[in-house]
Amino acid sequence: MKKILVPTDFSNHAEYALKVAAKIARENNGEIILLHMLELPGQGSDAIGSGSDIPEIMFFKNKAIEKLESLMDVDYLQGITVSQAIQFEKAFEGIVSVSHKNNVDLIIMGSHGASGFQEMFIGSNTEKVVRSSDIPVLVIKKEDADFSVEKFVFASDFSDEIKNSFTKVVDFATKFNAHLNLVMINTPNNFKSTEVAKKIMTDFIQEFNISNYTSHIYNDTNVEKGVLNFAKSINADLIGMSTHGRKGISHFFNGSISEDLVNHSKRPVVTFKI
Repeated sequence: MKKILVPTDFSNHAEYALKVAAKIARENNGEIILLHMLELPGQGSDAIGSGSDIPEIMFFKNKAIEKLESLMDVDYLQGITVSQAIQFEKAFEGIVSVSHKNNVDLIIMGSHGASGFQEMFIGSNTEKVVRSSDIPVLVIKKEDADFSVEKFVFASDFSDEIKNSFTKVVDFATKFNAHLNLVMINTPNNFKSTEVAKKIMTDFIQEFNISNYTSHIYNDTNVEKGVLNFAKSINADLIGMSTHGRKGISHFFNGSISEDLVNHSKRPVVTFKI
């Protein structure tokens, strides 16, 4: 986690994400890219691309620069390498493109979670980034200057298709020195006996070099409730999941479960694209 991208709309929740990024960067000798997406109503992409000297555009850009420079001077960023960027793109598209151009290791975003979505970088934009980014996305729900991950829940069906993304999960847990709580959610519509579920998990895990973990089988009415209730039952610090992105989710995370969890969980959520 040497390069961390933090999109900001200068809201409180975006700052919560930045504080977590600062802690992670400091502990890993990493750097932060602070990104503001400048979406101008009524301006087409051609107008923006060819008219950087238009007074209205320059006014908004200069205001954004002032806010970014002020934000970069806060105490909790002292001693950390921080760069700033302003992009004239739709929010989620710009976030994904900037992360690729800069070889980012982790994207950290703020979100209101279940309390509603009001600022620019939460709600639909967060969901779209979670859905489309092939770089891990960490979504922060509240201020937590002492952010740490001791109990990391990773929920899955442990099918072969998540093996590549699971390598990133193990690496993430290792960097945080976290205990990995692997959980398979049993639901009435997709029920497996304990014996069958245990074998699936055992066969899956033996292919990886992992020791600091515990496997669990949890029964609930649906997957989302199962993940949230299990995380609550062990007082987890973080929930992780794999997502197919734009292609939909074929096994465990059907439909929009990953996005629903990002919205409804009161705990931080990190996603890894399959």
